[in-house]
Amino acid sequence: MPEFTAAPVTDTIAQELLTEYFSSRELSFVGGTYAVTFPAAEQFDPPAGVFVVVRDGDRAVGCGGIRRLSAERYEVKHLFLRPETRGKGWGRELLADLERRAVEFGATEVVLDTNATLTAAGGLYQSMGYTSIEPYNDNPNATNWYRKDLAG
Repeated sequence: MPEFTAAPVTDTIAQELLTEYFSSRELSFVGGTYAVTFPAAEQFDPPAGVFVVVRDGDRAVGCGGIRRLSAERYEVKHLFLRPETRGKGWGRELLADLERRAVEFGATEVVLDTNATLTAAGGLYQSMGYTSIEPYNDNPNATNWYRKDLAG
């Protein structure tokens, strides 16, 4: 079973996972140049947000975060699991953990953006109740935007 632990974005392990995430996206990105933007630490400091490292025993295998966009709207960012952990349902568990943390901060909805080439991610989001919405940001890497109501 994975363990989800809050960690500063500036933590060495968090930076290693984010670098791996961005590198994997750059290598497989279709449709132009992938824009890498490391997250600002203060956006993931409670209660503005939180960054989570996923561990399998003592090994860090993934990450993700939420950050506040408005009083009741939080955004899921940088959801990543190393390839050897995929297919175990841990992405679903990580997303549920982030949603739970968002609710604890007062969120009534979460949003996220992704790229259409990430078909497994899109499938995960839709299977967990996310619905397509109009773009809420100008992320040059995104082609799809989603939201989920957490108030119900």
